[in-house]
Amino acid sequence: MKRFDDERQHVTAPTRLYAEELDAADKLAKYKSQFQISDPDLCYLDGNSLGRMPLETVKRINDFLTDEWGRELVDGWSHWIDEASPTGDLLGRAVLGAGPGQVVVQDTTSVNFYQLCNAAISARPGRKTVIIDSSNFPTDRYLLAGIAEARGLNLITLDNDGTGGPNAHAIANEHELITPEALEPFLSEDVALVTLQAIHYRSGSRPDIKGITDLCRRYGILVVWDASHAAGAIELDFDANGVELAVGCTYKYGNSGPGSPAWLYVNKSIQSQVLPTIQGWFANDKQFEMGPFFEPADHIRRFQIASPSIIGIRAMQASYSMIEEAGMKAISQKAALGTELILALYDAWLAPLGFTLLTPRDHNKRGGHITVGHRDAKKIAAAMRSMTNTIPDYRTPDSIRLAIAPLPTSYTEVYDGLQRMRDLVASKKYLEIQDNGSRVT
Repeated sequence: MKRFDDERQHVTAPTRLYAEELDAADKLAKYKSQFQISDPDLCYLDGNSLGRMPLETVKRINDFLTDEWGRELVDGWSHWIDEASPTGDLLGRAVLGAGPGQVVVQDTTSVNFYQLCNAAISARPGRKTVIIDSSNFPTDRYLLAGIAEARGLNLITLDNDGTGGPNAHAIANEHELITPEALEPFLSEDVALVTLQAIHYRSGSRPDIKGITDLCRRYGILVVWDASHAAGAIELDFDANGVELAVGCTYKYGNSGPGSPAWLYVNKSIQSQVLPTIQGWFANDKQFEMGPFFEPADHIRRFQIASPSIIGIRAMQASYSMIEEAGMKAISQKAALGTELILALYDAWLAPLGFTLLTPRDHNKRGGHITVGHRDAKKIAAAMRSMTNTIPDYRTPDSIRLAIAPLPTSYTEVYDGLQRMRDLVASKKYLEIQDNGSRVT
């Protein structure tokens, strides 16, 4: 992979011709035409928040509506009933490095997170401490705080971004990144659960998943990884890395659409040890006997709660089939090179304009997006949308995330977007932006 060390040293930006050469050599370039691109001039650098729509999705959902639901009616359930598990297997193969029978697609990341955290805590009876970090996604922090309060547990918040939180403890870190060495002083045989992000949603930093999982296992602690900002951007290799529990969404790098079903992963080695804490009828072993007692299935369906969203699953099948064909190795390599391009342009164009870098430079310690800071970040991000036809996203208090989604995004799209950002800020035209009244950032 070409690096920009020499160019960074001399603060010289790579040229647009170089970006075009990267596109010409890109083995994944053909996939861009398989997505709906309604405005060719738009630089979409927010695929880490909502992925573009594959054209195949339209066909698959339309076929489902007309050929299945429309014609089969209730008889369709004879083949819809178990689609959550084989689609989970597809997702597991395509992006998680997970063998069959360990992933189910259902509900939202929040529901799946709630279920697995409770299951992990119950699987470690007598332990009274749970750990999360302050930079974690708000839903995860709020849910775990609620679980801790309801169950009378001691919640430790590792303060890795300065915002604090319940029972906050300072922890050594750079770019929010928590290392096994910094984590270990907080571990003991009283800890039931640690939950962290596989990619930090704000900074884009990437922890040592295997190192942290192995460390916690030595203390008998279960780890729930939230891979929402990682799955589809980096190679995760859950099985090889010994991951036991994980959750994630499918609408970011998974390109499955807003509100698409989320997923949960439970390694086969512990499926018999963890029991579902939301006891839906789909989890019951003899589901259609509809008996008086809950008797969970002895496989991954024990974590399925209710009827699957078949329309949502069709969208997932379209997208993850494409991802599987492309291969996560090639996808992760493009994410690394694309973010390296962003870094080079940051050094040459953005740093001189007062931006700061909030993401690690080492591609092994970051995901598919780069985060930059600026005191006027909110105005700049809004102005990029309305004035330059470039879409990034803003995160409080002062950061802008810039992403390359490897399948639908070209290197020249990244280059052009950063160039427009540079010109906007250099001209100070962004100061003219008015608040549009939307609470979405």
